[in-house]
Amino acid sequence: MANESTHTSTIVLEGGYGEVKIADEVVAIIAGLAASEVEGVSSMAGNATRDLIEKLGVKSLTKGVRVQVEDTEVRVAMNVNLKYGYNVPDTCSEIQEKVKTAIETMTGLTVTEVNIKIVNVVMES
Repeated sequence: MANESTHTSTIVLEGGYGEVKIADEVVAIIAGLAASEVEGVSSMAGNATRDLIEKLGVKSLTKGVRVQVEDTEVRVAMNVNLKYGYNVPDTCSEIQEKVKTAIETMTGLTVTEVNIKIVNVVMES
């Protein structure tokens, strides 16, 4: 799966008025924001380099999210930190549904996969 980049996908609008180009990073941002709205999600999980950059004050809205767009189909891979006490299968199912709905509603693309990797369980204080 491709990492975030400035790659853009092209969608031809049905009205024939022209093209809309959406950067893959925009799709990743939509996915990350949708996942973070799910109850039980503590945060998205990035890699060590990204976490270091964030500590220096540069935050990324695509942390822990990778997208691959081919034609009008999207595959999403996410690394997620869950809160302790939440049912993992139920929470992941809700994440998948929210991410799929958000991307399809906002971009017109078709989501074919939303793969989730739980990387940590966080105890809330």
